[in-house]
Amino acid sequence: MTKTDDDKKKIIDALNIDRSFELAAILQYMGHHYEAEGIESPAVIDIFKKTALDEMKHAELLAERIVYLGGIPVQKAASVKRGGEMKEMIKEDLASENEAIARYKEHIKLVATLGDSTTRLMLEGILTQEEGHADTWETTLGTRK
Repeated sequence: MTKTDDDKKKIIDALNIDRSFELAAILQYMGHHYEAEGIESPAVIDIFKKTALDEMKHAELLAERIVYLGGIPVQKAASVKRGGEMKEMIKEDLASENEAIARYKEHIKLVATLGDSTTRLMLEGILTQEEGHADTWETTLGTRK
């Protein structure tokens, strides 16, 4: 493998990790959308669904970039958390968003180091949305920092 091929493999591997977590987020948010109940659920159910749709777009962007770089997008989702009380669902979603934020920041540094500005810009766009999701859940829980 040449250095360029090795760099591409590192980027593809990082993007596939991100994609597996995005696929899990889709399943988790849609599960929460279907399973949420209680007096506060009508307002939150729509947020679950909208966020799932955002995560679908992220998974698609990642897959397209992986293919462009010569890789094969993963089809298997990371671990999915399901059900429970509304507040617990939101706490799980906030934790997942915070994990995603940390992971995207790490992968942005990686691709920047490897000189892939296109992938860096794509990941920065996704990161911005993930931070917005975290803010939504912090606001909903009343835990904004």
